[in-house]
Amino acid sequence: MPKLRFAPEGWIFLIPVVILFAGALLIQWYIAAIILGLLVLFLVNFFRDPHRRGSDRHIDVISPADGTVVQIKDIPDGAVWPGLTKQVSVFMSVFDVHVNRAPITGRIIHYKYNPGKKLAAMVEKSSSENEQNLIVMQDSRGATVAFKQIAGLLARRIVFDKKEGDEVARGERVGMIKFGSRVDMFFPPNAVIKVGMKDKVKVALTVIAELPE
Repeated sequence: MPKLRFAPEGWIFLIPVVILFAGALLIQWYIAAIILGLLVLFLVNFFRDPHRRGSDRHIDVISPADGTVVQIKDIPDGAVWPGLTKQVSVFMSVFDVHVNRAPITGRIIHYKYNPGKKLAAMVEKSSSENEQNLIVMQDSRGATVAFKQIAGLLARRIVFDKKEGDEVARGERVGMIKFGSRVDMFFPPNAVIKVGMKDKVKVALTVIAELPE
């Protein structure tokens, strides 16, 4: 069973609501207490940070996010990064885990933040027009993959805890996106995609693609 933890980014939201909930109970404002209690449950669920350990095979690329696969397509070489021509997109609803984890073990060879719009994350053009982080990673064999943290309609902030040049392990926490969002992954042409449209995926557990040996 995964070990359940709470993302530290959530305390700034949770503590005031808990205080208001307790106050509403003390003064017997029960309708307000019920509403605030439901909000507490929502925040606890949203900011959960379960510890998961998926595949250790070096050819496996695990999902950096919870959610639903909403796009699988080929893209032009160099559109995101040279040598990457396959894209898989995962939509993260407000009920999914929003902590992001490294898809492979390797080094972050490129990181770039792009300010942008906050279109609905289900929309295809959100991949290019929304506020986002691009992270490119390379493993010890020279295989390269990339992923984007993309803000959605309700997203208030993208958090990325690492920097260019950092070495990270598969499944290691790298950040999160607060309140509704999307993650795009990019692979070389010889990668084998292991998921299908509308599949539900789990961060650090689901294998999204296999890289060549």
